Parts: sequence; structure tokens; C-alpha cells
Amino acid sequence: MKEYKVLAINPGSTSTKIALFQGEKCLYTQNVSHDANELAQYETISAQLPYRRNMILDLLKEAGVSLEDVDVFVGRGGGLLAMEGGTYEVGELMLEHARTMANGVIHPAALGSQLASEFAGTYGSRAMVVNPPDVDELQDLARMTGIRGVNRVIHLHALNLKETAIRHSKNVLNKKYEEANYIVCHIGGGISVSAHRKGKMVDGFDIVGGEGPMAPTRCGSISVADLLGYLKNNNCDIGEVKALLTKSGGFVSHVGISDALELTKRAADGDKYAEMVWNTMIYQIEKCIGSMAAVLHGEVDGILLGGGMVYNEDLVRQITETCSFIAPVTAYPGEFEMEAMAAGAIRVLNGEEELKQYSGKPGWTKFDWE
Repeated sequence: MKEYKVLAINPGSTSTKIALFQGEKCLYTQNVSHDANELAQYETISAQLPYRRNMILDLLKEAGVSLEDVDVFVGRGGGLLAMEGGTYEVGELMLEHARTMANGVIHPAALGSQLASEFAGTYGSRAMVVNPPDVDELQDLARMTGIRGVNRVIHLHALNLKETAIRHSKNVLNKKYEEANYIVCHIGGGISVSAHRKGKMVDGFDIVGGEGPMAPTRCGSISVADLLGYLKNNNCDIGEVKALLTKSGGFVSHVGISDALELTKRAADGDKYAEMVWNTMIYQIEKCIGSMAAVLHGEVDGILLGGGMVYNEDLVRQITETCSFIAPVTAYPGEFEMEAMAAGAIRVLNGEEELKQYSGKPGWTKFDWE
């Protein structure tokens, strides 16, 4: 079987990660740093495209890395309307939505499909995205809220969550992802907890909207009444409250730092406040895992933990002690976004997975009676 070459491209706020794979082997990887002042000169994120592209090409040239024989360029993806999981071909409609960030989420990840398309056009190859952040496969019961017309649309670490489940299915259970049920957690700067039933991510907590556990920079779920009270008592505007959801909540709100290593060091040195913040975050993760077990009716093949904080043995121990009555707990420390992007493209090239087309229509809009 041919070992295909894939270049994975993952744009972040001030850097662009690239990795060249041949099959599962990583031939070259680099984090291309971008000057924040340079980026600030561009009116929109999409306007950064030529700048980021040229920096990547210059770095590859300097490293002696050729892209002439790359089979597929895979971008992180973003800015798209809600879609089911999978590997998608980058087409004009996807590019248009990525440029305009059609879903209203302004994030550099939307440059991923654009960069992949640029490179594919230059080198006569193909461009794809794999499980972008816009994946939304909620079951209907998970959508309704207690306010008519306000329905849930979630944003999770879909790429890492699904790839963790795919790999565990293949390597541990010796079955397909579509044949198993999992609770999958990504525990890093943001924390995603999700329920996967037979290949679909049927429920989870919206980390952009403020649901789920407290995280290093995110407040997590909080009473609406308490939040309104906080807004009034502190004379906050809506922008400041939104920042608590993703930037200034969690560890930052409590102790002024977002570094989990520093927090646990303070706790180990006797800081009781830091210890309580750390243990509260883990407690909230455990509660979310329990609720996802109910979503799956207790039929859970495994609880899978991924992300940078999973390197912490205390975190894994606490979750295992609390939740292993549900299903076996397996830790996959760190992130493998680049590997996940390459693996998705290779599955398509090997005929193991169908290449999907982006329709530009939300996978779900409203209930029939609305």
C-alpha cells in the first residue's frame, strides 16, 4: 500500500504549525512564528493569507523541504457552518465561508482551508480539512433548552476528540469507531467533554458558549442569575462577560494565572486556594463525565482522556478513581492534531473513509414547529 505524503497546516493566533507526513511517519515539523505587530496590520484574518503562506514557503525552502510530491494538503478548518464529522474536500463554497467566517466565530483556524487550497493549486495536488471545529452532531434531545427559540449548537475540540476515539477503537478494542460508545475528554487550555455513540458526537459541552467544567481561562457552567448579579455588581459590559467564557475565567479569574503547572506547584507548596481551584476543576470534569454516561444509557466502552493536562498523574488518578465504575479510563496525554489531520486524509486516500463535500447548509437549523 502506498505511503501517501501529506502536509498538515494548523494556523493559530500568532503562529502556524506545519508537519509533513509520509504515512504515519512525520518527516518534518515546525511552528512558524508570526510577529504580532505584523499581523495587527491586516484588517481581517483572511487578509493574513499571503503573509503566512510566504513565511511557510521561506521556512520550508531554508530547511530544504520540497512540496512537489505532496499528495494532499490538509488545513485545520474553521469559519464554517455546522456540519457532521469527517474529511471534506476544500471547494469554492468552503473557501468563501472560511474567508468571511460564515459562522461568526473569528479564529485563525479559518485560514487552514485557505492555505491548503493555495498550496494544492501551486503544486497540482488536493486540499482537504478533517473534523474542523465546526463539527456538530448533536442528537435532537441535546439541542432544546428551557427558552423557546434558544437551541444548543456546540463547539468542541472535535479533531482531537474523534481521533482519540478512532485510534482507541483500532488499537485497543480492535473495532471501528462506528461500532463503539465513548466518553472522550480533551483537557488542555480548554476542556471538552463529549459523548460518542456509534461514530457520532451526540452530546457535549459548548466550550465557546460557557458550558462544561472550569478551565485555565474559562469560567465553565455558572448560574445565569449569578452571572447577571456579577455583571451588575461589577459594572461589566457584555464584552467583559464574554471574556470570562474563554479568556479571563477559570484559573485566571481565581489566581491570575493560566498555567496548570504553576497552579499545581502552588498547591503542592501549601497554597490552599490553588489546591481548591485545581480539585474543583477535576470535580467538575468528573460531573460532566457522569452526565455523558447517562446520555449513553450507561453503555460506555471507554472513558478517554487527551490534552496537555493529562500528563498530570494526579488528574488522571482522581478521574480514574471517581469514574472507572462507568467504564475503563485510558489516558492519551498531549495533542495530536497534526497527526489527526494527516490520518484523516490518508484514510480517504486508502479508501477507508468517504471524502465528503461541504454543502454550506447548517446540519441543523431549528425544530419543525419553530
